[in-house]
Amino acid sequence: MIQLYHCVDARSFRPLWALEAAAVGYELVLLPFPPRVRAKDIFKVNPLGTIPAFVDGETKMTESAAIVDYVGQRYAPGRLSVSVAEADFGRYLNFLHFGEATLTFPQTLILRYARFEPVERRQPQVAEDYRAWFLARLKGLDIALEGRNWLCEDRFTGADISVGYALLLASSLNMQDQFPERVVAYWNNLQGLDSFRRAKAAQAKQANAANIGPTI
Repeated sequence: MIQLYHCVDARSFRPLWALEAAAVGYELVLLPFPPRVRAKDIFKVNPLGTIPAFVDGETKMTESAAIVDYVGQRYAPGRLSVSVAEADFGRYLNFLHFGEATLTFPQTLILRYARFEPVERRQPQVAEDYRAWFLARLKGLDIALEGRNWLCEDRFTGADISVGYALLLASSLNMQDQFPERVVAYWNNLQGLDSFRRAKAAQAKQANAANIGPTI
């Protein structure tokens, strides 16, 4: 049985969403955030003490976009993944990583310097600079969506999960009103997917049962 160690709406939401989209069985282990402080058993699974931590037999992974690709290729080939023989293979890889490296990274700095650090260590200007940096990068996504409902091969793939999580995070930071028009439509489509709703419901069920509050 696959195990996924997860915090509410953290990066580990990507593999949770992928597992639901692939319709593969899994055990969800929901932890309070940050797990390295509040759930130290995570170190037995991931020496860094971070999430996601993903276990599938002998396979152990900790990078959210990589886990999405793994789930797609192993459990939903031709649906969540894009093969090397398909025209959008390179585009798929690009947006799989764009969602994390280009769109999520700046938001981690916003979170750190606007919310997570003690008040005396917060840096409002740093947070504002990276907010502007993130919103500027959405222009690339807006252009990529011209004439498309999904990023690759005219179907929902792991690339959409990777980018979609970045939009989920941005919405939690109240930036959705500044999304370009095509990005707004795309984000609305993603939120309407059954797989997205099942992933949200799965984490909510465990969070309510364990009285675990939001991450952000």
